[in-house]
Amino acid sequence: MGRLRMPGRFVLGAWGALAAAGCATGTSGSAPQAGAPNRSMSATSAADTAAGGLIPAGYGSLRQDDISIKLTLDGVLVQLLPMNESVIRTLSPDAYRALHDLLASQRRSIAAYAQQYGLREDNVWYVSFYGMAPDAAFTPLDLTIRAPGRDFTPLRVLPITPGFGQNRLQVRDVQRAFYLFDDGLQLNQPLTVTMGAVTDNSWQNIERTIEAEQAHVRARAMQRDRDHGGSGSPREDPEP
Repeated sequence: MGRLRMPGRFVLGAWGALAAAGCATGTSGSAPQAGAPNRSMSATSAADTAAGGLIPAGYGSLRQDDISIKLTLDGVLVQLLPMNESVIRTLSPDAYRALHDLLASQRRSIAAYAQQYGLREDNVWYVSFYGMAPDAAFTPLDLTIRAPGRDFTPLRVLPITPGFGQNRLQVRDVQRAFYLFDDGLQLNQPLTVTMGAVTDNSWQNIERTIEAEQAHVRARAMQRDRDHGGSGSPREDPEP
């Protein structure tokens, strides 16, 4: 089986990219406001790609649903997505931009907690809880990601949506948060996710989907370079 290729310098580059994006926009720790001007990703994408071997942003075609781990609890659907640039750049341009900007909006809190816990790695996951039954309850911290030789539980949960702490959902309600994990949680290995009594082992299949799309992204970027005389410049994100 192929292994998900993570650029060696991503860990340090991701925090720097988020800090740079935050300084440029001056966003607070809250989610981005609807209708806010779009920030072009081309400069950050080019720097990240050159430094860390990342695929370029703006060429993906996947949906979040394609690369999310899913667990169906009692009346609640839970979806988990690692916020690694090598993963989320396989998403469609709009989906990638939305997640990238959402993560950048939380940069100060994430950096503060990373310093508090002495973290060196960028282990942030996007977790959503979708209500499928009236007054469905969920326990945000009842989550374990098992890697070979070690279990990881969340160090910190950063709510994104109002009402996250109520731990209750009505039908079609959605609550979202970023989860911060300890160093050592690597994506290029088998992962087992457990919440409550439900366990999921689908990451290895998702990994193959991501690897295939990474290859498609590189091919699309090379084709665009050929079509534009080999300029090598990343594609601009579409305007909202």
